[in-house]
Amino acid sequence: MKALLVHIGKLYRKLRISQKLFLAFTLAIAIPAVLVSLLFIRTQETQLYKDAMANGSSHVSRLNEQLRNRLEALENASSTALTQKSFVDFIHSNMRADGLRLVRFRQNQYEQMHNIIQSHELISEVSFYVDNPQLHEIWPEIYHYDRFAPQDYWRTLREAGGGAYQLFAFREGGQTLSYYRLVRLQGEQRLPTIMEVRSRHSTVFSELLAEDGGDFFSVVMDADDPSRTVYNARHAFVQEAGESLSDILARVHGRLDALQQERPAQVRSGDQTYYAIYRYVAPLNAYVVDIASHQVLMKGPRSWYTLVVAISLGVMLLILLFVSLTTRQIFRRLDRVLISMRQVRKGNLNAKIDTGLTARESGDEIDEVAVSYNNMLGEVQQLMTQVVDKQLIAKNAQLHSLHSQINSHFLYNALESIRMLAEVQRQPAIAEALVALGAQLRYSMQWRSDTVALSEELANIRSYIQFINFMESSQIVLTADLPSEVLRYPIPKMCMQPIVENAVHHAAPPGGRIHIRMNVRVADNDLLLVEIRDDGAGIEPEKLSDLQAVLGGDTETPIDTSKNGLGLENVHKRLQLHYGKDCGLWIDSVLGEYTCVTLRLPWHDANLGGW
Repeated sequence: MKALLVHIGKLYRKLRISQKLFLAFTLAIAIPAVLVSLLFIRTQETQLYKDAMANGSSHVSRLNEQLRNRLEALENASSTALTQKSFVDFIHSNMRADGLRLVRFRQNQYEQMHNIIQSHELISEVSFYVDNPQLHEIWPEIYHYDRFAPQDYWRTLREAGGGAYQLFAFREGGQTLSYYRLVRLQGEQRLPTIMEVRSRHSTVFSELLAEDGGDFFSVVMDADDPSRTVYNARHAFVQEAGESLSDILARVHGRLDALQQERPAQVRSGDQTYYAIYRYVAPLNAYVVDIASHQVLMKGPRSWYTLVVAISLGVMLLILLFVSLTTRQIFRRLDRVLISMRQVRKGNLNAKIDTGLTARESGDEIDEVAVSYNNMLGEVQQLMTQVVDKQLIAKNAQLHSLHSQINSHFLYNALESIRMLAEVQRQPAIAEALVALGAQLRYSMQWRSDTVALSEELANIRSYIQFINFMESSQIVLTADLPSEVLRYPIPKMCMQPIVENAVHHAAPPGGRIHIRMNVRVADNDLLLVEIRDDGAGIEPEKLSDLQAVLGGDTETPIDTSKNGLGLENVHKRLQLHYGKDCGLWIDSVLGEYTCVTLRLPWHDANLGGW
């Protein structure tokens, strides 16, 4: 068995990629067909669930809106009733003092209030509870406050802004919804007057809960008491649930949350699963809930099995045909990549792939591979060129220093003999100039490494300036008070010397005075900036623009060597080859005022921030 598997593995490995893909798609046809058939019912159930939840959510939203409109109508009716100021004033007065006045009240103010009540179809009764010992309880609209319970409910009304609803009224509230409202304190009242607007459940909810069938069973639940609910007892859901209805409603009530009302609640009662979609009605402190059974919602069609399987097989065959044609085209393009790779392996780095795309066009993954491959070849060529240039620059710098190494020991001995003769003849200036010249010769002739410490480069520059001051009777001053951390910093050898030479030869007239300052600082992009600034003649704008254009150009620009050694452009390209394109030189100048050359070098020492 193992040998057979090994043999099959070898045969499979020898197949072309197009054949492997064809085999994979062929084997994959049966699996999707079976999966589609098995998962079709589940997909249908999921879709039915989503549709049912969407319809239920829409229905609950409508119920919520309609119920709020009815509550608002009750509140507006109470406001209309309170506009009868003469009625309110009379029930707060001494109603027992004058019988004739009481009769007139009955014929006028009371009749007007009664008409207002009769004109609102939602209102079944309006009652006023007044803390007035001189009150007559001869009409059902007027009561002493001691008949109202709970007695301290006025505090709740005050905290609620003066009005509140109760899904079940305090008095005879089994089938009644009430709106309670504070009226006012008047005279010797200890407790505020409360107005009660009562409306029968059959009037408020008759249209809202009128449906007897459908997938959803609508219920209005008190937010604090699960047993206080309003629903249509003739609904089919009630008949099917039977004695389990109370348990279902209690379990649903336990899952209601005013902060999560956009998410359906799911509960189990017995062996049944129920979904509840709800909205919180804040003024009534109640929930409008639509409840549906999972079994009822998922009784949709499950008879499309054969049709779905047939459609799935047909679609898979079409996909297989399409993939077969597509892979042929893809592998023809991949063959071009393989041909180019074989040419590169033979050393032809110019064997790029012709994609037929312009610079702004983009293709598929194969085109992306070809473009990336072409870019890789270009980068390889560029890196090879940079390596060659870097080696060439280093060799040029070494050759430049070796021009004067015809007989270094003879020159050192000759300079030392002349210095001793100057000392004997008491010529200290000549002796110091010879020491400076000797230091420069040793520094330029000894190339132990491509880099030196900044302090070594600075020491060589000081020797150079000392010698130039002696030879040309100049007054060149160098100021470079740099921190010790920077003095230990490694830099490419002879990268600062050409800058100082340019300042000496071009910034001041022969024998003139010039002040050269060297400063360091760290830029935001973690670069060490070394500024070499002179107060000499400056550079003409046109020439400065040319220099800046050269320094801002690409590193592929040919490297030129000036007549007097390595020029600014050469130093700039050495720095870029060593450290990258973010480093190098930049020059700034104002004619007749100053010239400042800045070296940009990488820096990783956080201590520099304190300077």
